Amino acid sequence: MRILVIDDEPEVMSLVQRGLVYAGYEVDTAYDAESGLVTARDRPPDLVVLDRMLPDLDGLEVCRRLRAASPDLPVLMLTAKDAIPDRVAGLEAGADDYVVKPFAFDELLARVKALLRRSHSQPQPLLQFSDLTLDTSTREAHRGKRAIHLTPKEYELLELFMLHPRQVLTRETIFDRVWGYDFGGESNVIEVYVRYLRKKLAEPNLIQTVREVGYIMREE
Repeated sequence: MRILVIDDEPEVMSLVQRGLVYAGYEVDTAYDAESGLVTARDRPPDLVVLDRMLPDLDGLEVCRRLRAASPDLPVLMLTAKDAIPDRVAGLEAGADDYVVKPFAFDELLARVKALLRRSHSQPQPLLQFSDLTLDTSTREAHRGKRAIHLTPKEYELLELFMLHPRQVLTRETIFDRVWGYDFGGESNVIEVYVRYLRKKLAEPNLIQTVREVGYIMREE
């Protein structure tokens, strides 16, 4: 699972990053809000650890933007502000949990694991985007009333797009989530499978190319 850590304090970043990697997570890092939001868009995380006080944008606003882009994304907020109104503000901005600095890493890790368990214990059996539906329990897809037969890899790719609608998915992210390893920069396997999906889904096109970056599911 991928965790994005957004914090401008090098000591905190080093502690959290090393601890999470040691615990078996893939970790992306950002030292400011802007790069954090870009990373969350380009490499969708399973959870975000977010500092409340960032140099370029308040963590509350970052949390709101993360939540607007991905309503089900777990957000754990870190802060030196321990007053009750500050905690309430963080939770009202969309944070799922709140850890006060300084903190013990073991407690942070326990809270991360709890949030990830909670988010994965609430499956979405039916995904829908526009007139396209995907039943994750039966792996059946429909465009309107028309049934669409999918191969296993086509299903995994379509599910990834439908779990992250209107988000740019980079080639690296798609390789990681669907194939689990890197085919190399010259491989065109993603293009091939996107072409298969587009043909099966038919018009209007819902999977659009973001030139030199990747793909995004959105209405034309």
